[in-house]
Amino acid sequence: MTTAPASVTERATRSLADIIDLQRYPIHQPENPKTQALIAQCRAQLDETGCSVVPDFIQPEAVARMRAEAYRLRERTFWSKQSHNPYMTAEDPSLPEHHPKRFFERRTSGFINSDILEADSDLRALYDWDAMTRFVGACVGVWPIYQWADPLARCPYAIMEDGHYFPWHFDGNEFTISVSVEQPEQGGEFEYVPNMRSLEDENFEGVRRVLDGDRSRVHRLVWEPGALQLFKGRYSLHRVTRVEGEGAWITALPTYVLDPETVNRPERAKQFYGYAMPIHYEREAKRPDRLTD
Repeated sequence: MTTAPASVTERATRSLADIIDLQRYPIHQPENPKTQALIAQCRAQLDETGCSVVPDFIQPEAVARMRAEAYRLRERTFWSKQSHNPYMTAEDPSLPEHHPKRFFERRTSGFINSDILEADSDLRALYDWDAMTRFVGACVGVWPIYQWADPLARCPYAIMEDGHYFPWHFDGNEFTISVSVEQPEQGGEFEYVPNMRSLEDENFEGVRRVLDGDRSRVHRLVWEPGALQLFKGRYSLHRVTRVEGEGAWITALPTYVLDPETVNRPERAKQFYGYAMPIHYEREAKRPDRLTD
């Protein structure tokens, strides 16, 4: 990893304009023609491919502050080196050998958990603004949406360094919002297959074809720091390719959900964030759907 940036001095709580380029993207003004056009564009892209990218959404100075925060907290990163299938479930030898739930790949990645973000964190501020929540809801075409109740996963930083790889998987929440903070010298490309499954059909055969190398439906995306990505990760199979060379893949993950009570399954919390909290076990029996995670 490259040398950490200089520390940022103490600062007061920032305004929305300090973090988001409101001149270009006035999301605090829902009726503004620019905002309406942006929402329409995001909705169309999400409907077509399950993914929308808004370039230069975050101000360069805010990106720099987020990057500096991630480097300051790097020593508290939970680094995970595990093998998992696309559903983050345990091996099930009762299934046929070729079943996608029995396809395991090695993952190496890290998370800076949401509960350790600094008090004046730009990421925390961005996540807590009602204007941002309303904008995300308008883009995904769903209201109300909620900030995630999961104390570890609500708005973490994800980090990958040289040699790290994040295998094919589905997300545990309905949609994912990402902000690129730093990109590596090589690799770290986001690949996804939109609408791979639905609530009515797991499409295990289609998943297995992708795992076996079928790239006919695979989309590839590289986005620059400051870009905002909206993604339907609950239903789209996706991965991050191997990171190579200098720099790191650092992505902020402010996450919103449809159910104010939902949290990660205990197993997923342990795999990604190092441990599960009582809330993960208490709410396991109250899952909003029965999809295989």
